[in-house]
Amino acid sequence: MTTEATTPPVSLRGRRRRFGDLGLLGLTGAAVLVLAACLGLLVYEVFQHAWPAIQEFGLSFLTGTEWNAVTDVYGARYLIWGTLVTSLVALLIAVPMSIAIGLFLSELAPRRIRLPVTMLVELLAAIPSVVLGLWGILVFGPWVRDTLEPWLQSFLGFLPIFSGTPSQAGILPAGLVLTIMIIPITSAICRELFLRVPRDLTDGALALGSTRWEAIRGVTLTYAAPGVAAAVLLGLGRAFGEAIAVNQTIGNHSVIPTSWFDPGDSLGSKIASEYVGATSVEQASSILYLAAILMVISLAANVLAQFIVVRFERARRAV
Repeated sequence: MTTEATTPPVSLRGRRRRFGDLGLLGLTGAAVLVLAACLGLLVYEVFQHAWPAIQEFGLSFLTGTEWNAVTDVYGARYLIWGTLVTSLVALLIAVPMSIAIGLFLSELAPRRIRLPVTMLVELLAAIPSVVLGLWGILVFGPWVRDTLEPWLQSFLGFLPIFSGTPSQAGILPAGLVLTIMIIPITSAICRELFLRVPRDLTDGALALGSTRWEAIRGVTLTYAAPGVAAAVLLGLGRAFGEAIAVNQTIGNHSVIPTSWFDPGDSLGSKIASEYVGATSVEQASSILYLAAILMVISLAANVLAQFIVVRFERARRAV
């Protein structure tokens, strides 16, 4: 009877890492460190220059309604309000449209038009914001003033947000331009999420007698819901931070608007329009205070998006 010598299995962990692996690890780690350092430096510089205004005004800066460079009295309430309202208008329109575009491109579109339409949607994201802003104030704004806002007023004029005098520069035009800007981002993410839904699940629903719409509603949308929520929050972060296009279409009026037809202002718009022409240290510091507020809001939206994705992914794996 012969005995064969058995060699112990070689552990991959015990192998010496090759030079290429170590180089790749070092390169990617350095890239992460550089990115983290840039973010930390950005946050430090913004808060450092905003610190005089933070010390002088404190949290009352968030509730102040006056922005007067002559008397050096500054408040950000109407700017925060304008930022939130324009972003809300954009989300109310962009979310259903983005989901519909994602479903069409992933589930319903014929193959011959799927790629061209996808490319058109993605190319929309490449249009500079200043060009969209010019188009919004020169072309889109007059149409909103002459057609859309009178139509909304005739049917929904009993609501305060749809009352007032139609205007080509205001909350509604700015929100619609923001809608055009965030749709490519959210629709592209939604499309990728819908394509990653296991085909076995939708095929099984169809085999059990579900209609196409029932399979999409009960399987595709349910499976991709966490990612869709994260995509919405990422689009919201983009809407919060937009400055140039909003500055060109919102009207730059220092008041809290009661109607979506009225002109207003936002955090990004105020920063873009006044920082270069700041005439005092107090004004420049107050504008940097606005930048700090905007940064906190945008970072909170992105962190919330990541939290939603991680939480729902853990729940799905547990099931």
